[in-house]
Amino acid sequence: MQYEATELVWRASSYSSGNGQCVEVADVAGAVPVRDSKSASGPVLIFGADTWAAFVTGVREGGPGAAA
Repeated sequence: MQYEATELVWRASSYSSGNGQCVEVADVAGAVPVRDSKSASGPVLIFGADTWAAFVTGVREGGPGAAA
């Protein structure tokens, strides 16, 4: 799949302090593009939607090594 980063609608976490030092994500069918907000024209990582959902769940649950 090809995506033009300039055509995507990017958003930062609601937990972001708004200082421009966060990651931003965009929603596309079946994938989640991720970029560094400090480098909007820089590289974009694209994760499968399932992989991104598992990552977010892991973060919410305390990350790797968190007590169960």
